Amino acid sequence: MASLPERAQVVIVGGGIVGCSVAYHLTLRGCTDVVLLERKQLTSGTTWHAAGLVGQLRATHNLTRLAQYTTELYATLEAQTGQATGFLQIGSLGLATNAERMEELRRGAAMARCFGLEVNVLTSDEARALWPLMAADDLVGAVHLPRDGQTNPIDTTQALAKGARMRGARIFENLAVDEIVVEGGRAVGVRTALGDIRAEAVVNCAGMWAHDLGARAGATVPLHAAEHFYVVTEPMPGLPPHLPVLRDADNCTYIKEDAGKLLVGWFEPVAKPWGMDGIPESFAFDSLPDDLEHIEPLLEAAVRRVPALGEAGIQLFFNGPESFTPDDRYLLGETAEVRGLFVAAGFNSIGIQSAGGAGKVLSDWIIDGHPPMDLWDVDIRRTLPFQRNRRYLRDRTVESLGLLYDMHWPFRQPTTARGVRRSTLHDRLAERGACFGEAAGWERPNWFAPEGEAAQYRYTFGRQNWFPHSAAEHRATREAVGLFDLSSFAKFVLDGADAEAALNRICANDIAIPVGQVVYTPWLNERGGIEADVTVTRESETRFLIVTAAATQARDFAWLTRNIPAEARATALDVTSAQAVLGIMGPRSRELLSLLTDADLSNAAFPFGTSRVVDLAYARVRASRITYVGELGWELFIPTEFAQGVFDALMAAGRDLGLRLAGYHALNSLRMEKGYRHWGHDITDEDTPLESGLSFAVAWDKNGGFIGREALLRRRDHVPSRRLVGIALESPDHLLYHNEPILRDGRIIGRVTSGMFGHTVGRALGLGYVATNGQALTAHRIEVDVAGERVPARLSLEPFYDPEDRRIQDLPAETELGRGPAITPSMPLPRQLRSETP
Repeated sequence: MASLPERAQVVIVGGGIVGCSVAYHLTLRGCTDVVLLERKQLTSGTTWHAAGLVGQLRATHNLTRLAQYTTELYATLEAQTGQATGFLQIGSLGLATNAERMEELRRGAAMARCFGLEVNVLTSDEARALWPLMAADDLVGAVHLPRDGQTNPIDTTQALAKGARMRGARIFENLAVDEIVVEGGRAVGVRTALGDIRAEAVVNCAGMWAHDLGARAGATVPLHAAEHFYVVTEPMPGLPPHLPVLRDADNCTYIKEDAGKLLVGWFEPVAKPWGMDGIPESFAFDSLPDDLEHIEPLLEAAVRRVPALGEAGIQLFFNGPESFTPDDRYLLGETAEVRGLFVAAGFNSIGIQSAGGAGKVLSDWIIDGHPPMDLWDVDIRRTLPFQRNRRYLRDRTVESLGLLYDMHWPFRQPTTARGVRRSTLHDRLAERGACFGEAAGWERPNWFAPEGEAAQYRYTFGRQNWFPHSAAEHRATREAVGLFDLSSFAKFVLDGADAEAALNRICANDIAIPVGQVVYTPWLNERGGIEADVTVTRESETRFLIVTAAATQARDFAWLTRNIPAEARATALDVTSAQAVLGIMGPRSRELLSLLTDADLSNAAFPFGTSRVVDLAYARVRASRITYVGELGWELFIPTEFAQGVFDALMAAGRDLGLRLAGYHALNSLRMEKGYRHWGHDITDEDTPLESGLSFAVAWDKNGGFIGREALLRRRDHVPSRRLVGIALESPDHLLYHNEPILRDGRIIGRVTSGMFGHTVGRALGLGYVATNGQALTAHRIEVDVAGERVPARLSLEPFYDPEDRRIQDLPAETELGRGPAITPSMPLPRQLRSETP
């Protein structure tokens, strides 16, 4: 073994295909001082026994972009390195045995066209022509991606390693990393039996071992191993060569031809977690015990699909471990807890097809100091500390493996490891028919079932069983008053003599406001992209309350703390658990609250954007007049122990006012009518306020400036090449979810970023970015591709409901346009307010 260096620019822990891809791409970018450490031999963890499937179409926009790059890389890797990879672009064939699966495939095919992926929707006869050994009598159709492929995982990893070595990377095998060295909250190197290596960045690509390695460094890397089964047949005479990879998701099966044999594997709905007592230190190129009883029903289904399997001998029955994450998406990026510690792990059986893209974007992140594109789907900062819990991970893994081939229903909720985080009002809401969804571990009421109906989802791509109940909640909020439990909001306090100066630099809007005001503001990165959108309430001269989404709690708190100057006299504290939050929204919200408080809630005394501590029932609560639904309303921030009493008082007082409990599905449909953005869907760190219609929330000339100002100024006087617009389908019979292509005169110009049915306007609504190219949006034929059907639509830069914000301001119905206290960019603004007019 060559001598171990004392220093390196980057140290990578783990020599699977992902670790070698990171080394390859770092050196490709010119970062050649790279050391990769592998505990045993390259590929010896899980890479060596992977099936080697290389598909391009994933469940989301960004995962598809990464998989697409991987395919392009593997197609050229042998020519670049001289190392054979076994990569073949033989295509893939996804089967549907029912109409719902076919709609899922059609929706995926429509999304694929946004990226220029070649995709063909086939009849059952056309599918059988591509796969002659297949029984097709039960099929309703299929989707064919001709450019998908397969590769040899070991050879491909060796090619990536060779390419990295050719450019200067050093790879050490049979050398385990005992711990990641952390000093002052930053990873500064690794410790091995042969000594320490100091580094500017450490990358945890340790696969099944990544959880424990990260935990010892104080970082959350939530993944758990599960047993994964496949069989390889003996050679089958007459088997056509280079058959497309067959994906029979309704039977949990994938089949690939390789050298005259068939490899048949499964992603079963009830998996077997493995490694609960730890993974043996000696584990390398090992398999797990057979369990024919576990997969026998799946094997029988595979034989029904390909009858020739029934006559073929089994050469290999394989069972090996693979890592799965709680949400079935892999973990990528710099951890929220430890600076300079990056992770690429937990690939949920798609590591081969993801490794190229993941290695590229992570290398760019390490070198440039930021991700090169929106990676929120896989960003490790979406995870939370409770997800380190081994019992939680074990129980969720039972479900996670099967999600790869399960139906990807709209609004699908996990069924395992539930009840982790509960509002103090949970039991009261459950008694009143709440059907809970999960977000960041929180149990949140998505909708309320009427008496006599089970609070359970019945999934479909059409109108699900909760549709009319959520519509009633929506209408109650528009016409009377709705009560939303918003306790899952992440809540931070920044306090100290320098809090205003520090926070004003982070916020694009001006938060140097009087005590008792609320401001909506984006947080921008140096490129002008939106890292977060939050509300900021000034509670005192030195104290600010910051409210953001549950899903971004770890990410946003890390952004806040990392951007407070070291010398600043300001302390940040996460107070999420300390306060429940109730949204009282609707035209009768003032009337309801006035029954329980002596505070003057009139427009004159309590204008929009005001926040005060008031007596309410027997409690003292912070009442903030803001909205995410587009109606008069208040968010009530209540000390947790007082929340039940306040809730009971509100429910009793609201009986005669039409008060109705409302869930997050209603919240989503209400915000969609107003065009309010959702971070992670409609706005991300690669979208700026200019194209997303949020320039009104930017205080361009405030004292001290703000992060991202210079980048925005360079672009302010140029017409954006794309704009976020509202979308309304002309037909009330179709539904929008996300990623549907938007077409102008038959050509794709963008895609839907989020969608929901607007019950007030009576049709499906969406938001989405479209290429403008200086053209008017209204003088063209606009359509949206919904599962292969082109549906006429309208685009708008204004909300489809109450574009003048009269409802929010509680203006009289007869108020004329332009009269009354109009909202201006200098006033406090509601959370994720409307798009600006053109």
